[in-house]
Amino acid sequence: MKIDPYLFYEGRCEEAIELYKSALGAEVQMMMRNSESPAPAPEGMLPPGSGHKILHASLLIKGALIMMSDGMCSGQTAFKGFSISLDCANEAEARAAFEALAVGGQVKMPLSQTFWAPLFGMLDDKFGVGWMIGVSGN
Repeated sequence: MKIDPYLFYEGRCEEAIELYKSALGAEVQMMMRNSESPAPAPEGMLPPGSGHKILHASLLIKGALIMMSDGMCSGQTAFKGFSISLDCANEAEARAAFEALAVGGQVKMPLSQTFWAPLFGMLDDKFGVGWMIGVSGN
């Protein structure tokens, strides 16, 4: 059994992909737009003009798979009750990732030393996705 997160960006998926590519070195494994689907969405399911929006994408971030979509293109993301944990190789990598993801977002806990890690912090990126970024010290 394998668990992979699937995130719905409600019309901002391509923007999120670009952020994660630049901030985290994410690699796009697959991307399909609504207009490329072999089975079009039922009439009325998506707003008019959403053919260019992302039906499905998968990103590889430091060996972890994250899947994502524009979903129903409602414009309102709702990422609640979870965070993505990013364990960085060193403090420089953690600081760079934290700073890049914090742009336009909200820092919940600045990067600092904790009893469990030499460096740890939490933020919501500009899409509202929660991130817990640190260096485990292992």
